[in-house]
Amino acid sequence: MAGSEKDPLIIGCDHAAYPLKETVKAFLTGAGIEVSDVGTHSEDSVDYPDFGAGVAGGVSRGEYPRGILLCGSGIGMSMVANRFPGVRAALCNDLFSAVMCRKHNDANILVLGGRVIGESLALEIVKAWLETDFEGGRHQARLDKFDKLEDLQS
Repeated sequence: MAGSEKDPLIIGCDHAAYPLKETVKAFLTGAGIEVSDVGTHSEDSVDYPDFGAGVAGGVSRGEYPRGILLCGSGIGMSMVANRFPGVRAALCNDLFSAVMCRKHNDANILVLGGRVIGESLALEIVKAWLETDFEGGRHQARLDKFDKLEDLQS
């Protein structure tokens, strides 16, 4: 992994995905990536929006260029994260989605379903997501429309 793939990132999960978060975090730190973990830190039941907001807020404010969120299905975390300005969170439970969300959508938060995928696939997805660059071009023009939609909401 080189370049922006080594940038620090922020990670968070709910209780359902805590074990997978720990595996992903170990993979990232082993690759030399600085990881800020906003929790949760056990399998005790928690409310996923609290942790989704922690990660999405850090990315939205520009404190971290990218983040990773995990919950049981990944759906709830995706919904929470995409409410934050400038966040493009993508739920990826397969390699194709992980690559395409970076190439075409410049996804800055990867969301994984801890009860949907296993550890090996999760690590392959994380690696692919980190190593894939945004293609820009016509895709940037489409992302610019995202910003215009956010401006309409304020």
